[in-house]
Amino acid sequence: MMKNVTVTMEDDVADWARMEAARRNTSVSRLVGELLAEKMRHDDAYERAMREALEFRSFGKSDGPYLTRDEIYDRTTR
Repeated sequence: MMKNVTVTMEDDVADWARMEAARRNTSVSRLVGELLAEKMRHDDAYERAMREALEFRSFGKSDGPYLTRDEIYDRTTR
């Protein structure tokens, strides 16, 4: 489902948006929607990667939140 929203922006930003939309052969509305959708996907991917990285840190022997320097470079445990 698509929603209509009103967006307020500075004049120079609106001018850029009009030119960029024309360059892409689309409307300013669609351009803004696509840019926001891409931002959402990027943020979701970043959050997912962060969660995975934080889960991975418990892989080693460390009792703390992170592996120690010695554990990181100990190649016998891998």
